[in-house]
Amino acid sequence: MAIREVITYPDDTLRKPCTEVTEFNDELKTLTDDMFDTMYEFEGIGLAGPQIGVNKRIVVIDIPEEDGSQGNNKLVIINPVIKKLEGEKVESQEGCLSVPGYQDTVERFERATVEYQDLQGNHCVFDNVDGLFAICLQHEIDHLEGKLFIDKLSRLKRDRLKKKFEKIKKEQRAAAE
Repeated sequence: MAIREVITYPDDTLRKPCTEVTEFNDELKTLTDDMFDTMYEFEGIGLAGPQIGVNKRIVVIDIPEEDGSQGNNKLVIINPVIKKLEGEKVESQEGCLSVPGYQDTVERFERATVEYQDLQGNHCVFDNVDGLFAICLQHEIDHLEGKLFIDKLSRLKRDRLKKKFEKIKKEQRAAAE
């Protein structure tokens, strides 16, 4: 198991729709273990393949317990497809490991039904889930489509954020030279 580099905005890798996983093997298991290690290292609750430069429809999620601990709710979600979004749109305070240090309020549906495959390739369904889990599913599946939570913000906020992150990237490149 290893901690992978997290790709950060505005890297174009985050904007590419992902391809389906077709091989369910030990390599996939190792990749998802690395994804969990990376997610925990950077204190996230979800991580999608493109966030570590893997253009595959893979998501890992671990919703924390009430005391904030993680490890008891680990989920590997492969080739997820949102089948239904229901209920009111609710405001959710979101952040993203690929947009470090930034959080904002976005709207998501309160309930979701998602079909997916597990690590063995079995067909599974999260039926009409709600709360933080539904929000997290929508957030991570957006990554697989090349979308980020900041796309739900106003154009002005997005433009300011892009300029800020482009400046950070430029400074990092200059420091590395």
